[in-house]
Amino acid sequence: MILNLVPCIVSLVMSYSDCCSIIRRVRFVNLLTVIVLLLLLLRAEHVLAKAYPLPAPGSRLIGELQTHQIVKGDYFQAIAEQYNVGFLALMAANPGVDPFLPEPGTSLLIPSQMLLPYTKREGIVINLPELRLYYFPKNGTQVHVFPVGIGRQGLATPKTVSYISEKRKDPVWRPTAETKARYFKEHGKQLADEIPAGANNPFGKYALRLGRSVYLLHGSNQRFGIGMRSSSGCIRLYDDDIEWLYKNVDINTPVRIVEQPIKLSYEAAHRLMEVHSPLTGEEGEPTRLKPTPAVRDFVGNLAANKALLSQQIASPTGLVITLSTN
Repeated sequence: MILNLVPCIVSLVMSYSDCCSIIRRVRFVNLLTVIVLLLLLLRAEHVLAKAYPLPAPGSRLIGELQTHQIVKGDYFQAIAEQYNVGFLALMAANPGVDPFLPEPGTSLLIPSQMLLPYTKREGIVINLPELRLYYFPKNGTQVHVFPVGIGRQGLATPKTVSYISEKRKDPVWRPTAETKARYFKEHGKQLADEIPAGANNPFGKYALRLGRSVYLLHGSNQRFGIGMRSSSGCIRLYDDDIEWLYKNVDINTPVRIVEQPIKLSYEAAHRLMEVHSPLTGEEGEPTRLKPTPAVRDFVGNLAANKALLSQQIASPTGLVITLSTN
């Protein structure tokens, strides 16, 4: 009887499939602990996107690596929000640590250091594999970084060059015919033609439209899923983050959506590398990274560096790695 209540509690913050996954992970754990953790998720504090000073010309490195000591009651969703990093980014940086019930005393690496993508430092840049949005204010000296959710398998967020064409407060959701058909297939009931602003609207409180397309940067009525492949193709942000963008980003701001799983940079006397998991195929099939000749040339022939590259290709951590010089 009590077990039947768990999916109901979890559904407040995530999909039923996510709920089942969590229940399988914690089936040997005291049920009261599970319920307390799930209720705490509703209260997790979110910190607005961090602003980093722009690096000098020729440099791509921003931020610093941080650590977090796990205490009783911690879980990855709350920690990710505390440090303004994505959920999957936190998991990748800390392989082998249970994201829902991490062991107290464990020291977590916080992926708050990164290399800027290879693109013009202008407007909004979204790098799909790292699940991050970079905003470069006009004539500014900082870059603002936000974790984002992107399209799940079969509903991929497209790579594109576009611009912000419209800003909406309390957006109304008008599902497409394809969305309605998919919803009926998955849930066995019809989806309304129009979903007004409110708790049932997946767009949240604010939305920014990309060009003349159907794609939006928007908020969410569920915090779980930011920093993951979880949307129907749009770019999903925490409500506080999309509100900040709504207030600070102008109409006609350029937007570039890129796919760069491997980023490299020469920094003074160091060579740095950052590797992220590639996007899976549209049918969910795994994709293996294949370093280009340029990547291999950058890494060089030193055995230790070639081993580092192989390790990161096999199990990307998303962390900035320093290559050996000798």
